[in-house]
Amino acid sequence: MTAPARGPAAPGAGWPEDPATPSTPVAQAAAQVADLAATAADCADLDARMSVCRACPRLVAWREEVASARRAAFADQPYWGRPVPSFGPSDARLLVVGLAPAAHGGNRTGRIFTGDRSGDWLFAALHRAGLARLATSVAAGDGQCVIDTRVVAAVRCAPPANRPTPAERDTCRPWLVRDLELLRPGLRGIVVLGGFAWAALWPALRAAGYELPARRTPFGHGVTVDLAVLRVFGCYHPSQQNTFTGRLTAPMLDMVFAAAASHARAGDHS
Repeated sequence: MTAPARGPAAPGAGWPEDPATPSTPVAQAAAQVADLAATAADCADLDARMSVCRACPRLVAWREEVASARRAAFADQPYWGRPVPSFGPSDARLLVVGLAPAAHGGNRTGRIFTGDRSGDWLFAALHRAGLARLATSVAAGDGQCVIDTRVVAAVRCAPPANRPTPAERDTCRPWLVRDLELLRPGLRGIVVLGGFAWAALWPALRAAGYELPARRTPFGHGVTVDLAVLRVFGCYHPSQQNTFTGRLTAPMLDMVFAAAASHARAGDHS
């Protein structure tokens, strides 16, 4: 059996769930990210454009190096090696915001929170809350879909040491802003996984036209913030550090997602 070619997947070359084609416009700098995000016609167009972005040289080099070298456990598998698009329907009532794709998770599979331990925890919780078809998410094309929910990351490329720089976060923000704009008609809740995503969300909400409280609420698990049209829920990130140490447990995840799902589907603040 011939091993798959090393390096990132070419747009439109047949990767399952690839939203892009060879003609999808590519952002090469922050200003182009802002322009291409703002002019995306719908979520499908947005996903395609973000999935080929090359605006952050450090992240491009890292994600492609990982896709070329590959972890030994996945040596017989192809790697996505590109920015990981949002996952979920364009009429979602609930948005889940994480930090960034994992080097051998989303960067390998092409789907956010897929193929790593964090994703195992997240999708199991989404399934228990009635927000995902399957309890697992292992690879693009595996039949998984999310229900009334869209899953995104504050930074769309896998960063070295899982730590994006402030400049990389800010360059990537327009993709999140456009997601928020396109979802706004039906969006009623946002679950934010971890302090990095919590800090990244508020400038994006403001840029998307949401009116924010005068004073920002500090991040914490179970914290909620009510805006005029939606409720924001804080949740510890399902990282291995948090789940292995017991800082985050399955019942704690279930508490947040049950509350978020109930609120999003009710569509009010009762």
